[in-house]
Parts: sequence; C-alpha cells; structure tokens
Amino acid sequence: MKKILALVLSIVLVIGLTACGAKKEDKFKVGLICLHDENSTYDNNFIMALKEVQKELGLADDQILIKTGIPEKEACKTTAEELVDEGCDIIFADSFGHEDFIIEAAKEFPDVQFCHATGTQAHTANIPNFHNAFASIYEGRYLAGVVAGLKIQEMIDNGDITPEEAKIGYVGAFQYAEVKSGYTSFYLGARSIVESATMEVVFTESWFDIAKEKENALRLINDGCVLISQHADSEGAPKACEEKGIPNVAYNINTESIAPNTALVSSRINWAPYYKMAIQATMAGESFDADWTGTIATGSVELLEVNEKVAAKGTDSKIAEIKAALESGTLHVYDTKNFTVSGKELDSYKADVDSDADFAPDTEVVSDGYFHESEYRSAPYFDVDIDGITIL
Repeated sequence: MKKILALVLSIVLVIGLTACGAKKEDKFKVGLICLHDENSTYDNNFIMALKEVQKELGLADDQILIKTGIPEKEACKTTAEELVDEGCDIIFADSFGHEDFIIEAAKEFPDVQFCHATGTQAHTANIPNFHNAFASIYEGRYLAGVVAGLKIQEMIDNGDITPEEAKIGYVGAFQYAEVKSGYTSFYLGARSIVESATMEVVFTESWFDIAKEKENALRLINDGCVLISQHADSEGAPKACEEKGIPNVAYNINTESIAPNTALVSSRINWAPYYKMAIQATMAGESFDADWTGTIATGSVELLEVNEKVAAKGTDSKIAEIKAALESGTLHVYDTKNFTVSGKELDSYKADVDSDADFAPDTEVVSDGYFHESEYRSAPYFDVDIDGITIL
C-alpha cells in the first residue's frame, strides 16, 4: 500500500510541475542567437556571460546551444525554430535587428520564452513569452568618460596639450539612440573633469568592421583628437591608437593585451545577472519582466580593469566616488544643468519610447532636472544632439 501511495504521489508531483511550467534541470535547454561570433567583442560578451551562468547553474554543455553568424533577416526566425526543435526552453538573441523575427517566433511557440537584448517592443507588445532587456550602460560610459577626462587633464597639466586642444574622438556604429546615448554620456563624464573638452564622432554604418573602425580612428587622430573611444565591436580603433600612441577607451573587453601603452579602461554590460534570472524563472515556470533594465546595483554595468600604466593618478578613487553617487541617485548622468542644446538648457523633451513605424515622440522624459534614460523602457531613447559634440 505504501509503495502504491508513493507512486501516486510521484505522479501527482510530476503532473504538478508540468502544469506550472517547470521542467527538470537535466532536460532544460538554453539557446543563444548571435549576430557575429567570438571575434566580435559585442557577441563574445554575450557568449562568455552565458558560459559563466552555465557553470554557476551546473548546466551541461549539451544544454547550451549557441548559434553564431545569424543575420538580422529571416534566417534569425529559422534559427529560432531550429533551437525550439532541438528542445530549447528559453532562447536569447543579441542584436537589435533580430527583434521582429524573435517576435514572430514567440507567437509561433508560446511555450518557449524568447528574450531579446536591446529591443524596444516588449513593453507594449503584450506577448507573454517575449521579453526585452538592456542595462543602464550610459552610467558605465559616463564612468569611463571620467577616466578619460582625468587622463586628458593630466595631459593638460603636463603641458602636452592646451585646454583648447582637449578634443575627443568617438567611433560609432550607427546613428541609433543607443549609440548616441553612449557617446553623449561618455562625453559628459569627460567634461565633468575637463570643461573645455569637445568631441567629434564618425560612424562606420556597421556593428563590426575592423578596417573601417581603424580607418575612422586614424581619421579622428589625424584631425587632432587626443583620445579615442568607441561604440563598435572590433579591436580596430584600439589597434590604431596603439600605433599612434593615443589613449583609448574601449567597450566590452579589456584591450590591455593588444594596446598595453594606450588602453585606459573599458565599460561593458554584464549579461550574466539577466541570464541567471531569466533561466531560473523559466526553470521554475515563473513569470518575469517583459522589459528588464539592469543597473550598476544589479552588477549589470561594469568598468573593467583600469590600466595603471596609462591612467592618471587618482583614477581608482575617483571611480569609486562617482560610482557611489550614481548608485545613490545623487548624480544623474543627463542632469540638464550640465549640457545645453543650441545654447539652451533642456527643460522638456518627448522621446519615442513606445516605438512605432513613424518614430513619433510619445513620452515626456525630462523631469526633476534630468533626462530619465532607460526608466520608461529598457532600451536607450536618448537621441538629443547636445552642444560640444560634432558629427563628421
């Protein structure tokens, strides 16, 4: 009788777990769709974060399926379908242009969770198994900008340049709000140290193009820029800086090994906290945010190691000071007292938060003296052209 009762209880437990959507860990599978591969600093950042979480959660290699080189085309949906066929319970995609195809897949497979990084539609789409995620990386870029500003101030103090020559170069990928938010926050961080700093920006029109990124970095250096940063996914710009002896701030990876004499610091989004949360929730059959924003406090925004050989003295203590102010909310990156637009302080701005085909502004995002980036939607929507930055 006891054996029969135990068998019945086991069956009930299995049925209960299935009913609430939970799944045995050894049967659970995770898929990741990447635009490029490990050679892209951007994609590699996602891949390494997933491998970190795999190890932490004790998932076997055959439970992690990573698809690389997947373009922002119909092939993305096909790849998602293949991952579902291979048994994936949750699928992540890492590139902005993947979103529409991931949405199609989510509608087709309602029992699988689909998580798209950098996207804009989940908070209004109302698709239960479709999610967006991003992080307040503008805070990380602001911190990196402070590091850059300290270096430029050191150059001024040493007589290497004059305050009027404090010109920063920035290699961007596309003129998206994500990139604009990034270079503006970086600039504001630098200018919080060097008030005379200006910036020039060039775009490659590609997320990953080693030759163009290097070419544009050299163009900026030849135009008089004394420090280079980037929002593009290769090592092209850091290598150009090392060749020319120009300080560099990178993104996603520590470039000290390839630019030991010029690498300053890098910022990055750490995707591991999001992966862990989403995977564990899916394993347990629990719901999680449709639109998730990671922060410095969640460990989702990081500065990588400062290159002490290149950085100005006192950099580490300044980072700690600014980071604490950002975490406490006493410092806001887009404080409207710290920048102007066509010579005037920005006291009101409607952003395109609820994305539509016409990119129509729909949400007031300036209040309490600052622009509220990534608070009404995880993906950046700061697309303001501020004074002091010139697009070439």
